[in-house]
Amino acid sequence: DVQLQASGGGLVQAGGSLRLSCAVSGITFDDYAMSWIRQAPGKEREVVSCTSKSDGTTYYTDSVKGRFTITWDNRRNTVHLQMNSLKPEDTAVYYCNIYGRDYWGQGTLVTVSS
Repeated sequence: DVQLQASGGGLVQAGGSLRLSCAVSGITFDDYAMSWIRQAPGKEREVVSCTSKSDGTTYYTDSVKGRFTITWDNRRNTVHLQMNSLKPEDTAVYYCNIYGRDYWGQGTLVTVSS
């Protein structure tokens, strides 16, 4: 079974940093992309960042460009989202997801205080 295990959320002051991780196991298909999706209270889900397993292509939503970095740890089959210069508007539950497929990690809460 495909399993995505997310970790790394927490409470941080504005300007601080957090790193989210998503350990992936049970994948049987060759090529896929991992995404981080967030949902803030009262708002729609938003794709924050994606990265392709095969060629490392990355995508960032405009509001996080220059602040967030998505990377693969191929040895551990884990995707990381390094979040720097955090802002209160980054507060949300963050989910890792195999892009375009219905495989989700459990949400991890990121709270940024002003």
